[in-house]
Amino acid sequence: MAKSGAAEAEAEPAAAAKKVGELKRELRRLVRAIAEDDDTQIKTFDEAARALTALRDVKLGGNGNSKGKRLPSPLSKETKKDNKIGSPTIPQHFLCPISSELMRDPVILASGQTYDRPFIQEWLNSGNRTCPQTQQILPNITLIPNRAVRRMISEWCVEHGVPLPALESQDEGLITKDERNALNELLDKISSSSSIPERKQAVKELRLLTKRNRSFRALLGEKPDALSLLLSLLSEPGLNDDLELQEDTVTTILNLSIHDSNKKIVGADPGAIPLLIDALENGTMETRGNAAAALFTLSALDSNKLKIGELGAIKPLLELLEQGGETAKLDAASAIFSICMAPENRMRAVKEGAVGVILKVIEDQSLVDGPLAILTLLSSDPDAMEQISENGMPALLGIIRESTCDRNKENAVAAVFAVCMHDRWTLREVGKEENSHGTISALAQNGTSRARRKATGILERLRKSTRNPSHSC
Repeated sequence: MAKSGAAEAEAEPAAAAKKVGELKRELRRLVRAIAEDDDTQIKTFDEAARALTALRDVKLGGNGNSKGKRLPSPLSKETKKDNKIGSPTIPQHFLCPISSELMRDPVILASGQTYDRPFIQEWLNSGNRTCPQTQQILPNITLIPNRAVRRMISEWCVEHGVPLPALESQDEGLITKDERNALNELLDKISSSSSIPERKQAVKELRLLTKRNRSFRALLGEKPDALSLLLSLLSEPGLNDDLELQEDTVTTILNLSIHDSNKKIVGADPGAIPLLIDALENGTMETRGNAAAALFTLSALDSNKLKIGELGAIKPLLELLEQGGETAKLDAASAIFSICMAPENRMRAVKEGAVGVILKVIEDQSLVDGPLAILTLLSSDPDAMEQISENGMPALLGIIRESTCDRNKENAVAAVFAVCMHDRWTLREVGKEENSHGTISALAQNGTSRARRKATGILERLRKSTRNPSHSC
């Protein structure tokens, strides 16, 4: 009997942990539905409230866990060595930085950081284009399975008797017959002789469906003519300057391009990228921002990067960066940075006046992080170096001296380093800054590893120029 009682005691935390996992998944589903659906019904809010209450009860003792003590879950940081002898401590690198839970499906982001797939995918699907940990602007949003970490997690779970976390359910990605029928009906309305208002409404419904339902995004691959039909409506007489239709079409393309397999399909369509560029030039501010976000998403493929640059997207993106609202500026900066990962596009950006626009945006403090990262990327171009040397040094040195953001200091000193290696006049200006404020020395001691390397390189260059005043940089 004692043995049976012990077994039951051992089973209780495992059962509670399983219940916690189920409630969390249900709560995430409901919250996502509330956030994304403009027509959320009251019952959805009620269901979310019930799920939250149930989760609270399980985790804080409402399910028989006396005195409100939180249950040790094998999927959370709470699995620490507490009152229970032998309760394992989960290694920190097995926990998702977003959820703080044991990772089920670890994937590597372009920044090099590892996250659990459902949580980082939700972050990206919400329009974020930075790494949650480093705040680095992402050159692409490709997620690479981290099989090594997954294997280590599996081995650790077996060794410590912890239930192996199952991979997140992919049911949301399954395409049903009803969904196929719904898409076919919408495409029929768009392509048929229906009235103009009905056809526009069909595009609006497609926009909403591709936003809410990832399986609708996947359907594009099964319907090679779907994208062409969508784009064709804007070319019809009387509709080519319809701003509402343009916004719905552009946003639908953005939603579709989130699905990895669609990036190649959209990029290969002869009308898709030109339509996005036209929207950048002639759309409403929201449409322009969504067009920039779509170009950023599509630029995850190198072939799309080149095509976007060749077709002339950089100039209108720079105009949006200079003139847009806060969100539009961020979308433009993300797109420019990603596109300029291709060396050919860096030269195009410099010729289109990117350095001047970026310095203006940095100086007026409307957006610093993204433009500064772009400037660092461009700083290897000789023309960009010259423009930075002539107009950008006060702003860059000010960031190094005064900014509280380590990433911004790192990018600023990287740009200064690139210019100083080829311009002795700039090196002299940096030397005056160093003599007055010790700016570079301070960064060489306290910056990020990359910032310290760049700062140390500048100091070494300054020492050489002091020993040999005629030394040409």
